[in-house]
Amino acid sequence: MDEIVELSAGVVRTSRTMNDGRTIRYYDTAGQTRTVPDQRPEEEQPGIGELRLDPLVNEWVAMAAHRQGRIFLPPKELCPLCPTTGELLTEIPENDFEVVVFDNRSPSLRPPDGDFALPDMVGSDTDEGAAAGKCEVICFTADHGGAFKSLSPQRVRTLLEAWRDRTAELSKLPFISHIAPFENRGEEIGVTLAHPHGQIYAYSYLPPRVTKMLEVARKHHEKTGRVLFDDVLARELRDDVRIIARNEHWVAYTPYASRYPFEIHVVPLQPVADLTELAPAACDSFPSIAIEVMQRLDGVFGIDMAYIAAWHQAPVREGRDLLRLHWQITSVRRAPGKLKYLAGSESAMGAFIMDMKPEQSAQQLKDVKL
Repeated sequence: MDEIVELSAGVVRTSRTMNDGRTIRYYDTAGQTRTVPDQRPEEEQPGIGELRLDPLVNEWVAMAAHRQGRIFLPPKELCPLCPTTGELLTEIPENDFEVVVFDNRSPSLRPPDGDFALPDMVGSDTDEGAAAGKCEVICFTADHGGAFKSLSPQRVRTLLEAWRDRTAELSKLPFISHIAPFENRGEEIGVTLAHPHGQIYAYSYLPPRVTKMLEVARKHHEKTGRVLFDDVLARELRDDVRIIARNEHWVAYTPYASRYPFEIHVVPLQPVADLTELAPAACDSFPSIAIEVMQRLDGVFGIDMAYIAAWHQAPVREGRDLLRLHWQITSVRRAPGKLKYLAGSESAMGAFIMDMKPEQSAQQLKDVKL
């Protein structure tokens, strides 16, 4: 059964069921009616994967062997993220769309059957669990050749509303602990579909980086009574040298201890725990700084930069007074034809070494003529 919900900024979400039982959600601003059915044959969904504990570091690892057969860099005429046209039956039944979100066809994590609880962590004797969670795909545009930087401000605002809506909906699921919307761009990052899109991973556990950030934030608060991220932002604003863009409600900077040749944090000046808590004014001013940051990134070398753009937000049920929403954009491109490889020190030891100072990359980003 269709579900139509009015959101903020004139965005309307229409949710429909696909032939294989997955849900597709259209986010529209022009009064569109979504009625075209999924014409593909029914298809059995993959089962849930395994969750295993690596006892050496106390981190969960999801096993999703069914993903080995997923589509890899198809030509434009076979792109599954383009609108359905003629004989090309894609993930999106309609022949056009603004922003659309649908359940991933090859999910790393999927909803569990019945009640769910993580196994107790007891070192090497920890039981195997189910890889519970939710994985969704979010398409930014029907234009196969587009990119985030070329989206209109209105489209970015609609995209933000979709991120906010999915965060709100996924937070209601009892087995979800953390929600992470992100975009991978470029084959250097490992992108398997060239169409402009992102993903939303909703985990049943706290990912390692979130766990570490929460641990450090708690210690800082116990010692000082202050929120660590607020102190970090205050330092960036005070130093000023690494700030690359700013408007009334947001600031973008290269952090003092960047790990990547080009790393940008986009932060709301009014701190919030997650996307759902952004005030209307902050939402409306996000598109301008988001587009500017992406244009500056591509303008550094005059080429399409490979990057990961990930929203970091507080977990669903803990640490909401300690962690702050921010958008991290990282690129391994250090020069035309040269990448920053995460090799021995970074991948094996987890110890990052930077070949250039963040002040240098900040200046390069600021020098881009828009």
